[in-house]
Amino acid sequence: MTESSVGLLSREALATAVDRGEIATVLVGFPDMVGRLLGKRYDARHFLATAEHGLHFCDYLLACDLAMNPEPGYRYTGWEAGYRDAWGVVDWATLRRATWLDRSALILCDVRDEATGALVSIAPRSVLRRQIERAAAAGLTALGATELEFFVFQETYDSAREKHYHDLRTFGAYIEDYHLLAGGKVERLLGPIRAHLRDSGIPVEFSKGEWGAGQEEINIRYSDLLTMGDRTVIFKQMAKEIAMQQGLALTFMAKWDERHAGSSMHLHLSLWNTNGGHNAFAAAGAPNNGLPVAASDTFRWAAGGMMAHARALTLFFAPTINSYKRFQAESFAPTAITWGYDNRTTGFRIVGSGDGLRLECRIPGADANPYLAQAALLAAALDGIERQIEPPPLFPGNAYVASDLPRVPRSLPEAITAFEGSELARTAFGEDVAEHYLHYARTEQRKADEAVTCWERARYFEQI
Repeated sequence: MTESSVGLLSREALATAVDRGEIATVLVGFPDMVGRLLGKRYDARHFLATAEHGLHFCDYLLACDLAMNPEPGYRYTGWEAGYRDAWGVVDWATLRRATWLDRSALILCDVRDEATGALVSIAPRSVLRRQIERAAAAGLTALGATELEFFVFQETYDSAREKHYHDLRTFGAYIEDYHLLAGGKVERLLGPIRAHLRDSGIPVEFSKGEWGAGQEEINIRYSDLLTMGDRTVIFKQMAKEIAMQQGLALTFMAKWDERHAGSSMHLHLSLWNTNGGHNAFAAAGAPNNGLPVAASDTFRWAAGGMMAHARALTLFFAPTINSYKRFQAESFAPTAITWGYDNRTTGFRIVGSGDGLRLECRIPGADANPYLAQAALLAAALDGIERQIEPPPLFPGNAYVASDLPRVPRSLPEAITAFEGSELARTAFGEDVAEHYLHYARTEQRKADEAVTCWERARYFEQI
């Protein structure tokens, strides 16, 4: 049994576990536009008897806002179309024990057209699959990993809501970056998370304190990108549920408080030759091409594509109003679109060597949809390879203070404008996908523009 197979189930193994009374419930879900898992809890025997019929759900779930309000203006569906059923087809490769829940298993779905069987293009798993297929056509396999940061609170979600999310008590009183003593305080939460990740078929490497009071990070072992997306959304679901079981809460907001560090989802990406199984980024011999590592033309061009398209695709790295509060100077969140060797002030970082050589994109926040963020990074890399886009020179110093570097968009409207003007966004993802997610972002911005905030009341109520 391999590390990655622990906790995974075949259909036959599920049936046996059901007969033994080990599993009574199967969670059947799919990731929505923001990367949440939506679906149904099935009686396990009913699931086994009806799995081929798939998961039927109202298609508004892929055309609503975060608060689940059906929104007009989507081409995919709407009131005029009657909000029909959508069809989730189970992906048996994702079936696993959900060990953090009582006698439960979990399986993910692809969203397909029930008449044709074709993938629904705007569904996040479909968006990523399209880029994986583009890589395969070029003889490449993409491997990646997500590094997720989050804050833990000595609150429940209910108590946080009752406090209107003010004066929340973090699980930690000081910056605890790599701090083993502070990490011990929250080990009652992180230890079970690591164990349940492993036992549910998600190999985990480590947890650590991060650069904020009550901030933690968990690293999941790298894999192919679709599996990585699945592992990430399951981890986020699992972590919240385990926290709730312990009377705690945690958040993956990019910036939960202006006084604290933001939370990232750094993306690591490498491309491998399908024939031969070698890292296509690596080269034999001494460092070359002005780089401190032995790297191929493929590596250089992929990096060039990532940086050439980073501003245009930030909408998939930073999808919310809050996302942009994270991009502050000297905060370990990048503000400049450049690259460096092991340089944490740059938007992209060269990491490793040989078969371990990869690029780390430091722009995405923990609030990003991992399928869309990975799809964007891969699409940019493939375009760089196809068009042989040369990257800028490596940046050796403090990128925060360099005035001549292109910048990460500082607001959702700026990111929307950049995405609107991107030819790659429409050719790589498809016009329908580009317009779908643009409409989501425009709707989110409109609702933010209409909202009156606590900051406004405190600032203007008396003194204006």
